[in-house]
Amino acid sequence: MSRRFPIFFLIDVSESMVGEPIMQVKEGLANIIKELKTDPHALETVWLSIIVFAGQAKTLVPLQELVTFYPPDLPIGSGTSLSHGLGQLMFEMRRNVIKTSTERKGDWKPLVFLFTDGVPTSDTHGAIAEWQQNWKNSVNMVAIAIGDQTDYGLLSQLTENVLFFNDNKGSSYKEFFKWISASIKSQSVAVEQNRPGFQMPETETGGALSRADLSKSSPGNLIDDNYAVFAAKCQTHRRPYLIKYGKTMVANAQSWGQVAMYRLINAYQVDQTYFELSDESRVSKRISTEKLIGAPSCPCCGSQVSFALCGHCNNIHCIDLSNPISTCPWCGVSGQYGMSSGDFDVNRTQG
Repeated sequence: MSRRFPIFFLIDVSESMVGEPIMQVKEGLANIIKELKTDPHALETVWLSIIVFAGQAKTLVPLQELVTFYPPDLPIGSGTSLSHGLGQLMFEMRRNVIKTSTERKGDWKPLVFLFTDGVPTSDTHGAIAEWQQNWKNSVNMVAIAIGDQTDYGLLSQLTENVLFFNDNKGSSYKEFFKWISASIKSQSVAVEQNRPGFQMPETETGGALSRADLSKSSPGNLIDDNYAVFAAKCQTHRRPYLIKYGKTMVANAQSWGQVAMYRLINAYQVDQTYFELSDESRVSKRISTEKLIGAPSCPCCGSQVSFALCGHCNNIHCIDLSNPISTCPWCGVSGQYGMSSGDFDVNRTQG
């Protein structure tokens, strides 16, 4: 058996990734695998693993040889616990990466691609300290910040290879994943030739990918304010869905300035793994509906009212306007719902 080149994808699947971002990542991973399977060096050495994290972390694919690897579906969860993600990554490497011994040569130096689009929603000090002490010098990591609101200063504690991915360009994702494929190909050749260090290709991606400003840090919120995401359930099918709003600045006639609002992106059905990957110690943060622009239909049953608030458990669900009595799919309490005459505060997720 030839020496293996272990590659780990550590992917943020927090609620802010729901919709187009998570679909683009899934498609990009499929293209990476397709491209690598045409490369003889990669086929000979590359082994892959996919780990996801939100409020909790999960190994979707344990370390597996490239020839038998197929990208899995990517779930969504609540929160962005980078500490849980790093913990799961270190657990998998301790268990699966073969170290060199007197009897045999171990695996080549592992390569990790970390994808994240927001600020951590849990304390990261312990996980980062363990990474720096036990793994930083024995693993090559590339941290990729999706969007411009990530805490680059924090990522720089994990690796000097921190990149900013501008996902606002039409062809960004295509160029981004081409670059990842090129990185893996070049590194698979480098390890076989015993070239030291990480051979990172130039970031010629038409502006989609660039070196991050490592002096930039976040204010340390435990909720990602780039999006306002709301967890809901369908009254008819009892399935969970997420309503996603993106932060935007709009003119304020009273102050002659601009104020932060959240404009509807869409509503997305998710499966029960959403709860498995969510942080049970959810940080409670409320937002007034006056900050929200737009309301979607329910993605599960098509109901035109998908943002009804249960007065008993304060959770969101859809209602059937043709039925005067509705039953909350969260707590099971039935009652009559009416239109609110004003704005009200509602719980948001951690994003």
